[in-house]
Amino acid sequence: MGVRRRWRDGTGLLAVPALDVPVRLEIAASYGTRRRGLLGRDGLDGALLLSPCNSVHTFRMRFAIDVAYLDRRLRVLDVVTMPPGRLGMPRPRARHVLEAAAGAAADWGVRPGVCLGITADPTPAG
Repeated sequence: MGVRRRWRDGTGLLAVPALDVPVRLEIAASYGTRRRGLLGRDGLDGALLLSPCNSVHTFRMRFAIDVAYLDRRLRVLDVVTMPPGRLGMPRPRARHVLEAAAGAAADWGVRPGVCLGITADPTPAG
């Protein structure tokens, strides 16, 4: 049985088996950061993890994105490219969604069946 992960808003690194270097990652785990997502941006350097999440849309977005639906063990269930103004179909088994600029998933080797790794940066003590 997999460990139940609880992410916090912040940053981290995405490990993809086909890549030698990890990808910069933003983590959106609170309602507000998930809701805002990529709205108002002109691009994305790295990737954005939405958690928990099983469906996204690209209304009011300025660029096309790759959307990877992940199960609770971070195994990729499906990858689709969504242009602006689309509503994605919910994936009932998905627990997380990884978003990146269109074409990035293929470049990184993110495809169904691949298991990803995520390391969150430690939360600064405050």
